[in-house]
Amino acid sequence: MPSMASSKVNDGENSSQKPQLNGKFTEKHFRDGDLARRKLIQQQRKSLPIASVERRIVEEVRKNDTLIIVGETGSGKTTQLPQFLFNGGFCLDGKVIGVTQPRRVAAVTVAKRVAEECGVQLGHKVGYSIRFEDVTSSSTRIKFMTDGLLLREALLDPLLSKYSVIIVDEAHERTVHTDVLLGLLKGVQIARSRSTIQQTNLNKLKPGGETSDKKDEFLSTSSLKPCQGEKVSPLKVIIMSASLDARGFSEFFGGARAVHIQGRQYPVDIFYTFQAEPDYLDAALITIFQIHGEEGPGDILVFLTGQEEIESLERLVQEKVKQLPEASQKIFTVPIYSALPSDQQMQVFKPAPPGSRKVILATNIAETSVTIPGIRYVVDPGLVKARSYNPVTGMESLIIIPTSKAQALQRSGRAGREGPGKCFRLYAETEFGKLMDATVPEIKRCNLSNVVLQLKALGVDDVLGFDFMEKPSRMAILKSLEQLLVLGALTDDYKLSDPVGRQMARLPLDPIYAKSLIVASEFHCLEEMLITVAMLSVESIFYVPKEKQEEARAARKSFASLEGDHITLVNVFRASTECLEKSKKANMKEKSIEKSLNKWCWENFINSRSLRHARDVHSQIQGHVQQMGLLVSSCGDDMLQFRRCLAASFFLNAALKQPDGSYRALASSQMVQIHPSSVLFRAKPECIIFNELVRTNHNYIRNITRIDPLWLPELAPQYYAAQN
Repeated sequence: MPSMASSKVNDGENSSQKPQLNGKFTEKHFRDGDLARRKLIQQQRKSLPIASVERRIVEEVRKNDTLIIVGETGSGKTTQLPQFLFNGGFCLDGKVIGVTQPRRVAAVTVAKRVAEECGVQLGHKVGYSIRFEDVTSSSTRIKFMTDGLLLREALLDPLLSKYSVIIVDEAHERTVHTDVLLGLLKGVQIARSRSTIQQTNLNKLKPGGETSDKKDEFLSTSSLKPCQGEKVSPLKVIIMSASLDARGFSEFFGGARAVHIQGRQYPVDIFYTFQAEPDYLDAALITIFQIHGEEGPGDILVFLTGQEEIESLERLVQEKVKQLPEASQKIFTVPIYSALPSDQQMQVFKPAPPGSRKVILATNIAETSVTIPGIRYVVDPGLVKARSYNPVTGMESLIIIPTSKAQALQRSGRAGREGPGKCFRLYAETEFGKLMDATVPEIKRCNLSNVVLQLKALGVDDVLGFDFMEKPSRMAILKSLEQLLVLGALTDDYKLSDPVGRQMARLPLDPIYAKSLIVASEFHCLEEMLITVAMLSVESIFYVPKEKQEEARAARKSFASLEGDHITLVNVFRASTECLEKSKKANMKEKSIEKSLNKWCWENFINSRSLRHARDVHSQIQGHVQQMGLLVSSCGDDMLQFRRCLAASFFLNAALKQPDGSYRALASSQMVQIHPSSVLFRAKPECIIFNELVRTNHNYIRNITRIDPLWLPELAPQYYAAQN
């Protein structure tokens, strides 16, 4: 018998789609259609549970500088609260309401929905800003963004002075950026409140020499200094989630008030397997087609751990569909994961054609905030890919681990947003009881180098004393300080170095990649390093279908370099550029150019999604480095120069061959092996640098290039002198 879980419901976000228009319509028809659409939206907004407490919520925000809102799924908190605050006068004097989301797809989709509800064009009154994409203007008053992007804004404006309210949504996810942001906002609140009090006192003083002395005395007590001559008002902070430990957040913000908003509920039946499934991908495939054959209408949401699994299951579903009777073939797959370009992520929100069933293959990106319409069934293998960091060895890797109970409940709730649903958990019911109650905060299980660099750039010198909600280990912080010191981002007294440290902090990249671009400008191969960093920033560029393994390997050989994977990636990128240039010279239209590139990718077994994303990242990072004044030059075919630059950039990831054919990572003394996917798998060079460690039954390293071991003491003498 199925177990019954707590049920969830749609909060109105993305819950309806634009009507399909066919035939000939006059301008009046469109106006009437828009009017009907606006009326429908207003009815939906009024029916949301949060609508009945609008006045009370706005009043609570007025009275409390910090407010914690626990709003059940279906309450409408994400889309409605920013509009309530705007209507309540929190955007007077040009101030902005900022709303952070842990994921970029949530920031984009919620912004689009709120803009539609407000009847405005996206980018004006309502806008969004995510890494490599900014859809805002000087008139934007409700701004959705990722939490990491708000942290980057704080580099330029430490007091976040343009914001009157910051809403931290989905705070329970506890990403590393969310935890740092919470500590930062707490400090900003204190500084802005003191500044307001001081400004009031200064206004009461008579003109005279005493004023500036008193102002200086106040400013010296705050680690955050307001901009010269700028008025700042107290900052309102709202922490929001559907499944939040309100007590922990309340204590962190000094006893902040918490309010609860009820949501509408639909029941979700939970089903478990009788025993553990040895192959959860196969179990997911079987479950999808059991649902399709036996259950009523409704789309299926399948949670998987990453892009490779999603693409693998997508192919299996497509193959299986061909074997079904024609009447049962109306089923199609749509993927969604973080590395997928934004325009392609939006495909999941399009409704399935009448009589068809949509299968959404998603990572945990679809657990919260994003409301995908039409879902009635959820398939949950109970696994998630998470970062794991060992500060002793300094090695970080992505590992697949069981979800927490909180994640499992969030996932099942996706089935009950619009009506009664079903969740099929691909593990035994006894296993659910063994899961952790909540996910371990990311800040406790990741490399903190980027966090430490950002804090240093924000003027936080005492990182060990920073007010984290949950402090990471002292060893993890010290290891990050040590790494940044070696990379030249910090001075000997652990201050942010100038210009290198400040340049690294400006780039939205991992510190080691940021430093590689600065080094590449000195080696006159910045163009090649830009390509490399972009290609390493996306998931697998190559794919090898099971039925065409030999053809895929042969195609890959045409790009392969005997020197290693980095140059192979450069070759792929350059070849794709040549393909695009040929299409443009032939005066093809934009859609034809895209089709031509897709065909080239298909013929060469290149993942077209990853390649397009890499090209976008390349373009954006190039803009950053040009703004910094770095010269984008190319070494052409002189790959010796580029390899030397790789050694100078990634010397922390060097490994030396051992007598048994394995490798020893010099920085950590870890024993590692070359991954079979590397072009150097059979070559076994004497010394290599790598960019990724994958832990399975062995410690595999990927993205490898051969280097001369004598280059290391030459190009990184201080580090290797200390090692020896």
